[in-house]
Amino acid sequence: MERIEEARMLLAGSAVLVLTGAGISAESGVPTFRGAGGLWKQFRAEDLATAEAFARDPRLVWEWYGWRRGLVASCRPNPGHRALARWMLSRPGVTLVTQNVDALHERAAREAATALGVAPDPAYPIRLHGSIHHVRCTTCDFRAEHDGPVDATSVDTLPRCPHCEGLYRPDVVWFGESLPDAALAAAMAAAERADTCLVIGTAGAVQPAAGLAQAVARHGALVVLDPGATAFDDIADVKLTGAAGALLPKLL
Repeated sequence: MERIEEARMLLAGSAVLVLTGAGISAESGVPTFRGAGGLWKQFRAEDLATAEAFARDPRLVWEWYGWRRGLVASCRPNPGHRALARWMLSRPGVTLVTQNVDALHERAAREAATALGVAPDPAYPIRLHGSIHHVRCTTCDFRAEHDGPVDATSVDTLPRCPHCEGLYRPDVVWFGESLPDAALAAAMAAAERADTCLVIGTAGAVQPAAGLAQAVARHGALVVLDPGATAFDDIADVKLTGAAGALLPKLL
């Protein structure tokens, strides 16, 4: 409990950046699709989540994302998502940046906002890697929310843009693509003004997301919450070892 109290004191600053990764959603049953057990049919995520794969076989890629949407739809925000959402809605100055594309943070924010009788927007994340519930047109770049099942029977049945009839693609960052400029700029600005960074469920292996926590650590405090080792452990002021669903309700 001493470490939790120390971490809580560090999070009492006026500006906090929260950075989340796949670990917090894995507790809700969302697969990471990386490493052992990450195959879908005979494909790895690295084989499908590329612009080249989509150009080669958009039907196959959409079939995979439709399957992923179905999996995520069956998952629920866990106590970690919920504690974070309630905390963000109850105090100003917290910015959430996520590498996840599953929208569980948004769902937790809406649930908490309904219970508190407030607007959910302050608990919505900056999405560095996009969302599987959004699409963008491959022809005119129009973007829209697009949830629910995907008919991947053929190329003709795939989602298309209502403005130009161009083929929609999932509005996510694929391997080899740059992060969205606006999202990255907003995240970097939040890191610059943050007194403390709370890192949850990410090993810190992916840049530039990991650089956000490192930037805060250079002028402020760093709290890391993860069940395993991370690239941030040597520079963290406090490392809390355990699952977000168990520790975040106690911390926040």
